[in-house]
Amino acid sequence: MKLIALQIRTASDFAKNLEELITLINSCEENSLILAPELALSGFAYDKMEEAAQFSTNAIEKIKNLSQNKIIVLTFITKKEHNFFNTLYIFHNRQIVHTQSKIKLFPLGNELEYFGKGDEKDIKIIEINGLKIATLICFELRFPELWEKVKGADIILNPAMWGIKRKEHYETISKALALVNQCFVVACNSANDNMAKGSAIISPFGNVIKDDLKKNNDPKKNDSKTKIEADFDIDEIKKVRTYIDIGLKNR
Repeated sequence: MKLIALQIRTASDFAKNLEELITLINSCEENSLILAPELALSGFAYDKMEEAAQFSTNAIEKIKNLSQNKIIVLTFITKKEHNFFNTLYIFHNRQIVHTQSKIKLFPLGNELEYFGKGDEKDIKIIEINGLKIATLICFELRFPELWEKVKGADIILNPAMWGIKRKEHYETISKALALVNQCFVVACNSANDNMAKGSAIISPFGNVIKDDLKKNNDPKKNDSKTKIEADFDIDEIKKVRTYIDIGLKNR
């Protein structure tokens, strides 16, 4: 199975973002796990939250229909009663197999003013085709108590919109999560100019596959990879948990 992080930009045009995302998803091979950055279709659209939530309703159906023989993971601005939430959806075989809303809202980004908090019990390991998958959304990566809730997962996902000033934090913590949990981590961050990029597939041994470096001198041009890909190998997890036994071997 391929693990794929889509290191993409988010523009102000929701429909264009969805169109480009659909094209990328369709370009991914079957039997892939595909993760997009946090709120990839809308960004933190505080000035049009109602519009974003309505757009999410239609987008969710379209993405669901693309998930035959693929696992697709996105976060959306959603609305429940009178509150907005930053909600993650996992799609597989044209079904919604899991949802969870962000519980750790980033204070420097004014998230507490616009979003309601999700339920911590929704942060958990789920199984898809025998694979144990869990998710921490962006800022949640910083909380050690949440690492306990995803302990034993084969794959931990982190969709993010993480600022460039804290790029080293994002990359260091993502790698530490893979090493401590002896699992694969798919870190997927926005490619917008003020974001840290740093999207990566990180193995249980701490090997990092990423590409977010500019290869030219034009500050306005980003030619880093849009798709970060690596093969998932369950034997790597078994090997590290056997030879560096910290109690995860039988999870």
